[in-house]
Amino acid sequence: MKELVVISGKGGTGKTSIVGALSAIAENKAMADCDVDASDLHLILSPTIRKNEQFTSGFIAEINKNECSACGKCIDLCRFNAITDDFVVDRFSCEGCGVCAYFCPKEAITLNENIAGEWFISDTRYGPMVHARLGFAQGNSGKLVSLVRKEANEIAKNNNLDLIITDGSPGIGCPVIASLTGASLILVVTEPSVSGIHDMKRIAELTNHFKIKTLVCINKYDLSNENAQQIEDYCKKNNIEVVAKIPYDTDFVKAQIEGETILQYSDGEASKEIRNMWGKIKTIIMQ
Repeated sequence: MKELVVISGKGGTGKTSIVGALSAIAENKAMADCDVDASDLHLILSPTIRKNEQFTSGFIAEINKNECSACGKCIDLCRFNAITDDFVVDRFSCEGCGVCAYFCPKEAITLNENIAGEWFISDTRYGPMVHARLGFAQGNSGKLVSLVRKEANEIAKNNNLDLIITDGSPGIGCPVIASLTGASLILVVTEPSVSGIHDMKRIAELTNHFKIKTLVCINKYDLSNENAQQIEDYCKKNNIEVVAKIPYDTDFVKAQIEGETILQYSDGEASKEIRNMWGKIKTIIMQ
């Protein structure tokens, strides 16, 4: 079983639109949306949820008002200012460190598991998908990403699927590292802008560190032929294959409004380039 992880150095490059298109054309696969901080692959694939589980991470303090003597020690000790003057814990400020519970003279404070989000196993018109939603102001997104990938892997194994297509997080932080470690192939979706070039280089350095074969797709390449050429020159210098140069196409937006992939909506130049790109990716990843 192989895993293709699609990532981008920055947001807004069209990464999820590309993942949706690849999901429509690839066969015998499962999908995983690991962009848990801002997941939106479901907007294109319209999943039907068949399993929903809570994601717990860390702890949150709770004060038992019946046991509390209102001594104020917890307020004085909390460096996160998470306890109000009427001895209520602000769940968005509490880091679950446990100092308040440890030093409470009345043992009126307990630490409970923190519900940080939820994850789903769904059916889509293109196959099974695992996705998740991290709660507001919650951390440990890397842990949730690992959970999503694990569940997608189990589904693929149980259903004899050959491939997992993963929509990774933008950037180079913990969620991205959790998305790409152990992947078979990385596809970096970039754009011909100054920030796009800068962040593509950072993600290329990251994938090189983990020694994962990496391909590049230049989306909206014709917005700046000069910057697109800079990307191609960098990739050639670093032995990275540019597998697609997708032209700017407003049909991407129109397709998303209709809840469709670009391949469903249009058979224009962008769709043709994506189909050609998939042919190259399939040859490489199935070697």
